[in-house]
Amino acid sequence: MTDQPPLEATAVDLSVTLGRLSLKNPILVASGTFGYAREMLPFVNLAELGGIVPKTVTDQPRAGNPTPRIVETASGMLNAIGLDNDGLDYFLANHLPWLRTVGTSIFVNIAGEDIDQFVEMAAKVGREPGVAALELNVSCPNVSHGLDLGVDPTLIRSLVERVRYVCPHPIVAKLTPNVTDIVGTARAAYEGGADAVSLVNTFKGMAVNWRKRKPILANDIGGLSGPAIKPLALRMVWDVSRALPKLPIIGIGGISSMNDVFEFLVAGASAVQIGTATFADPSVSGRLVEQLRETLLSEGLQSVRELIGTLKSNKS
Repeated sequence: MTDQPPLEATAVDLSVTLGRLSLKNPILVASGTFGYAREMLPFVNLAELGGIVPKTVTDQPRAGNPTPRIVETASGMLNAIGLDNDGLDYFLANHLPWLRTVGTSIFVNIAGEDIDQFVEMAAKVGREPGVAALELNVSCPNVSHGLDLGVDPTLIRSLVERVRYVCPHPIVAKLTPNVTDIVGTARAAYEGGADAVSLVNTFKGMAVNWRKRKPILANDIGGLSGPAIKPLALRMVWDVSRALPKLPIIGIGGISSMNDVFEFLVAGASAVQIGTATFADPSVSGRLVEQLRETLLSEGLQSVRELIGTLKSNKS
């Protein structure tokens, strides 16, 4: 009888695919929570991550919204940063060259004021080497135009179709949860040619100082993230995965532990993005990569792909 190798010696395949996009593992960091990644060098081995999504860039530099623009809430955080960034040209000339050297997949996240501007920006990014994917932010609740595109399936489909025409990189649509039918907007992105969707961006919310009779945020409203939104995000991932089984999903929303990661994977996500948890623990994303391998071994699994989409309804 041939001796079996010990469990610890068994190779574990952490790689995942999302349409045309291949990642070394499913642990990504979310836009707006990881800066331009240089800031995180003391805390995370960037090369171990499945991918990095730097902060959203707009066509022109933005100072963002006035302060206060972040407030902690029960089990979450409200932010109204307002897409503070250096602008696309500066990003491509100064940040992207360094990001190409860090040893993992780089997603460029862009936000335009209308479809034409999205297309112009996508064309610029499309000419750049060393970009794994283009993530379209059509879902930021903290700028005046932030939800115009993201709540209209017709506009989402048109945007993705036009962007795909000018940009050869895989396209990921980051969708808003602030709609009555997340499947409808995801379907529009899929029909437009998106390689994947990111589910979900923040939920519109507010915090109030009742003594002053004023909202706490200078912008009045902000985007809610963190553990408070995880059950909602999980439900949306599951809804979309069941309705559109061929559309790869990147799950986002309150992920801070390996159990959270696995819950999103079995619900139908092929990868996840770590966001608000990074503020509390800047090293969390790197630690999750290490724990992913260990947990798969302990469960007797040889590939992370064995988990994806395996959730079964109690009603079936």
